[in-house]
Amino acid sequence: MVRVTVFVETAPHEFAANFLFNERGLFPFFAADRRVKRGGGSATGTFTYNGEEWQSRLSYQESGIKHPGEQTPEGTRFEIDTIREYRLNVRSLDDEVGQRKFNVHLAPRWPGMRSKGGKEIPVPEGFGEGVNLRVTGANIEFTDYQFLIRRGFGAVDVQPEYFTEPHPYSNVQDAERYVRLQRDVSGPIHARSGPIAQLGHLLENDRSGYRKVVQNDQAGRGESLPGYYHTVTLGQKRIQEALPSHELPKEIKHYYAREAQAFPDDHPLSHPKVGASYQVNRWDGKIGVSAEELHRLDRELDETVLSTLANAGLDIRTGGNTYVSDAYFTASESERDRDIIDLNTTRIRQTQESVVIKHISDGLSPVEWESLEQLVSDGGKVSPTDIAEEYGRHPDSVRRALDRIDDLVSREYGQVSLQSTYIAELVHDAVEEARSATRRATEAAAKAVEAAQRGIDERTSAFIAWAAKHDINFEERGDGVTLRFGELEAEDHREEVRRLLREGLDLWERANRDPAKYRCGRYRYHYRETAHSLRSLDADLVTKTVGGRVWETLR
Repeated sequence: MVRVTVFVETAPHEFAANFLFNERGLFPFFAADRRVKRGGGSATGTFTYNGEEWQSRLSYQESGIKHPGEQTPEGTRFEIDTIREYRLNVRSLDDEVGQRKFNVHLAPRWPGMRSKGGKEIPVPEGFGEGVNLRVTGANIEFTDYQFLIRRGFGAVDVQPEYFTEPHPYSNVQDAERYVRLQRDVSGPIHARSGPIAQLGHLLENDRSGYRKVVQNDQAGRGESLPGYYHTVTLGQKRIQEALPSHELPKEIKHYYAREAQAFPDDHPLSHPKVGASYQVNRWDGKIGVSAEELHRLDRELDETVLSTLANAGLDIRTGGNTYVSDAYFTASESERDRDIIDLNTTRIRQTQESVVIKHISDGLSPVEWESLEQLVSDGGKVSPTDIAEEYGRHPDSVRRALDRIDDLVSREYGQVSLQSTYIAELVHDAVEEARSATRRATEAAAKAVEAAQRGIDERTSAFIAWAAKHDINFEERGDGVTLRFGELEAEDHREEVRRLLREGLDLWERANRDPAKYRCGRYRYHYRETAHSLRSLDADLVTKTVGGRVWETLR
């Protein structure tokens, strides 16, 4: 985790919350009713907030709430003949696009209230009487909504003091922050190796927690548009695996406007957004509307967007050609401090690797190998009976084998599959390596037999078999030899090549061959290591090739 203070400022997008007020009981509801009646069905006003001109309009809609009679169960006199609910629409007059706005749905609340159909309408225990303001808006800072609500009601002559102290039961239902990227640089976000795919890829089929991945590359009219709508949704448990310092469940997404391809290249809407949104339905907790809680929401969404960008290798600083400004995202430098978090795909990957390595290193029974091989070959879900029939085993033997590798597989409704795509890839590599090892051993034996048949002595054939066993391409030319190794483990590749060269020299000398010719030879191999970009936290695997003279390595 890296604390940064110089980065691009994200922009607020969608927001929805329930603001509950009960300090003045049903007074705000009665006041809205009087104002609408006095205005002949609606009221309009304007106000200024932070130098920006706004307009608010109060109107009404029919209600499904059952009339309480002359008074509510709490004893409040109810002198309204027809219950209505009220709408306050507030929009910025300085916004040329017209999408900087919000809507307030004001409805009364009292204990024991019911719908006209007789269904009880839930009211929080201990809340008493008051009003619920269901607020939905866009392109407004989250902390500004309460101030704008008060000013908006005040502009239509409903006392703003009614909306001063939100009740603790108030809660956020939706919130998103985003940046807009240049279309040409956004590929690493939605690529198969990018953060969105990787988070879903590594966490899929886990039996606890929630994750969902959507990868749609078909635009609204059916045209192909890579990255059109790619998202990963992580519940609380999963988000804490990816971003350990976070708690709020979120959706991370890369998406285009529906008609993005209809806009010219220099129009902001032809370029995609990368956003993070709060997912209220993915946990049992809540986040309220106090300034402290909204700042926390801002921070987590900011850090999720910025960390996604950084983990994809994109520059999180302003300037350059990474970002595209639009009406609400200005691609300006932020004045806040945020933590850039490694999305922990490496740790999740290592955990899954360790499970596979454990089983491989401990040794798998033939039935376990056959089960894994079938799952890799099939690519989907198969039944234990399918595996048994494929390899001529008893189904009970396959079931016992699957029990022993329970942390590699997922079983549901009599079907079995590998726990995740990444585990499938690891198992596939292990199966292929086992096949390759068998092939090399067979080739080594065959080459030894061939050498014997050609009259080559046993010691020389032992050298040939050694080279085949280790997949070494060996050539003897003039006054030297060439040994081409395959891929070696990055962690100890130098020691490994030194060990192999010494083994080869020992067998070479035992075959009564000139050691000087071997020592004067050359070798080559490759290995893979991680390389960190200075602009990001993501670690890419880079293949490196190493070569040299045999005698220098054997010193």
